Amino acid sequence: MNLLDIPVDPDAVQARHWIVVELSKPEYQAAKPTWFDRLSSAVWDWLSSLRLGTDGVTQGPVLVVVTVVVLAAIVAAFLVFGRPRLGATSDASGPLFRRGDERRSADIRRSALAAAARAEWTIGIEEMFRAIARGLDERTIVSAMPGSTARDVAVKAGEAIPALADDLAAAAVAFDEVRYLGGEGTEAVFRRLEALEADTRSERPEPAGARR
Repeated sequence: MNLLDIPVDPDAVQARHWIVVELSKPEYQAAKPTWFDRLSSAVWDWLSSLRLGTDGVTQGPVLVVVTVVVLAAIVAAFLVFGRPRLGATSDASGPLFRRGDERRSADIRRSALAAAARAEWTIGIEEMFRAIARGLDERTIVSAMPGSTARDVAVKAGEAIPALADDLAAAAVAFDEVRYLGGEGTEAVFRRLEALEADTRSERPEPAGARR
């Protein structure tokens, strides 16, 4: 809709329809819930609270101004902040190990298997990825330093063991999902990490000179 084509005397129903159409566009609905959703809700509440009088002479021009201002604010916000990403927190990540966690990989693996035996898949996934990282660190394939994230480990390990790069990246995503994004672990995901942990113990890294 071209703002220059707006009628000079819309009624309240037409003005509300314009706002609904604008806020329902795919770019505003791509990531729910987001600040766009909260904005649309606030706009609805605000419009509902307006009491502009009943004479069409006054109401029409005011509604035009209100509608243009709201649409302009939405477009400006879109241009400034860009298209909202699906799940704005999807990039969330954090430290892989808790402070002071000095456990050996074998101990962490046992903890993961114990959690799985209790069907605590979320804990099992977290612990199994930590077992992978600590095992790689013990073999000096990667350095899982304090503050390292799952993605840090996956990238470094993938460079050293290209055959497992994709699986390591997927495992890091699974760890972040259950650890930092509130996802629920599943047995299927745990079993994939369990198999990957065994693979990382048997796989030999490429010589440094052969890596790109």
